[in-house]
Amino acid sequence: MSVHKAISAHVNKQNQMITSFLELDQKREDYIEEAISKCKQGQPFSTDKINEVTTRMNEISKQGVVPARKYVTAEMVEEYVHNIL
Repeated sequence: MSVHKAISAHVNKQNQMITSFLELDQKREDYIEEAISKCKQGQPFSTDKINEVTTRMNEISKQGVVPARKYVTAEMVEEYVHNIL
């Protein structure tokens, strides 16, 4: 019975990590969209919030359950905006 409990605990921990990762991923996408929108309008923008979330996501990814994400630079946002316009 203890093996079953150990397996259940492990699966629950992985599910929590995946859920947290997905929530952070959505937050990261929202921050990216915000930066893109500001860039399109010629307003100043920062990638700080994006990369703060990315750091948290990459900490979770060290457990091997989810993939790491790349950090975003202002140049990447500008290049994206200029390529889609």
